Amino acid sequence: MRMDDWPAYLDLMRSSRSRFMGGPHDESAAWGMFCRDVAQWSLMDHGALMFDERETGRCLGQVGINHGPLFPEHELGWFVYEDAEGKGYAFEAASAFRDWAKDIRNLPELVSYMDADNHRSARLARKLGAVLDPGAPRPGPQDLVYRHYGG
Repeated sequence: MRMDDWPAYLDLMRSSRSRFMGGPHDESAAWGMFCRDVAQWSLMDHGALMFDERETGRCLGQVGINHGPLFPEHELGWFVYEDAEGKGYAFEAASAFRDWAKDIRNLPELVSYMDADNHRSARLARKLGAVLDPGAPRPGPQDLVYRHYGG
């Protein structure tokens, strides 16, 4: 993540598109989330990455592995900016990061937490091979948990 990523990140977090991530958020909350995504690399050897279009370098979205006091288990999460949605970018990024978590970080399992109304993310979790786990611990009582067996 770079400071150049901040303006688009802030725009997303202020918008109604962030409703599946507890938003819309004000600038202070969005900044805290942005910094947390970066800080996890120093604290836990994982965090978030922005992914870019190869041809243009334009940022398309984010993929991350989250953990710590806000996440009961290691979470594989993602978002894409609106103009990049539905083009397979999130699947490609999440697949690569899931494999990195298993093969390099040796994390045996990941979960994906999501809002029950986030049908696109649920579809992507299933495409990634994740299975709904209704008994799993979750950050919020309304969250769905998809388990990625084998990392």
